[in-house]
Amino acid sequence: MSPARTHYEVLGITRDASLAEVKTAYRRAARTTHPDQGGDAAAFRVVSLAYQTLRDPVSRAAYDRSYGTSSAYQVPASDARAAARSTPRTEPAGGRRPTATDSVRYVPAFSSTPTPVLTETVASRQIHGAPRKRGLFTPQSRLAREAGTVRLLSGRILPHVPAARLVNGLHSPAGRGFIDHVVLCGYRLALVNSMVLPRGVYRWDGTTLHQGGKAIDPPRMASLVRGMQEAFPELNVTGWTVVHSPDDNLHEPVIDYARGADPASASLTHVVNAANLVRELKMFLGTGPSPNVVDVPLLSRLIGGMY
Repeated sequence: MSPARTHYEVLGITRDASLAEVKTAYRRAARTTHPDQGGDAAAFRVVSLAYQTLRDPVSRAAYDRSYGTSSAYQVPASDARAAARSTPRTEPAGGRRPTATDSVRYVPAFSSTPTPVLTETVASRQIHGAPRKRGLFTPQSRLAREAGTVRLLSGRILPHVPAARLVNGLHSPAGRGFIDHVVLCGYRLALVNSMVLPRGVYRWDGTTLHQGGKAIDPPRMASLVRGMQEAFPELNVTGWTVVHSPDDNLHEPVIDYARGADPASASLTHVVNAANLVRELKMFLGTGPSPNVVDVPLLSRLIGGMY
């Protein structure tokens, strides 16, 4: 399948383009695609749809929350082949497999893109967004918990994986619920939510945490993982719930695993303490096929999904 283009790519503008810039880009694109000017009618319809969506703040916000999947169209195969030929190889010299410590490469390269969907300054930031309120009544405990997760990821993951990009506070792709954090690295995406439990030993059976006859349900993430996988079919998506201790001890609480429920399983979601999250995420992100790549259009779509 040829890659899909977002409305921003259709008009050749950055995601933060003003309304005036949207109008200017539309006029420019319309002059080259309008049938009266010798253009293709189908291409003009795509340009018009992009303009109608992005000129209205409400429809633009809804489009961004959909991660740019609604009304996206497929690039013609000839254009896709041309783009592939013009995109620099992401493998290091010598044909060896890229590693997470190789120099960061942006795809497409900024030097080859007249108007990228993100500026290089924005794409080079490792952290985007911060924990925020969801309405009038937001428990401070949630904000504090999410801030703790940001500190964990930014302090113990990002320095070791330079191409990783942390995006905080996203809408669910299904339109209901939220994702606290995502980490994009190459073509792997980790969804991370969190909870706080007292010190102790808990057993995870793949569905529920158990301690002393008490059952505790972690955040339900399977639907979020499936939704993001549908929105981003080019990505390998996995969900993680990190269980913090009240005193920020990375090794507490201790989580024991039933057979087949450990982080090495093929499950869509995993439950881990902070120390295990650091270890497992480094492995998940760093062993992907392109762990030194920042795919700029994918990052742009994720940033657009922030609330």
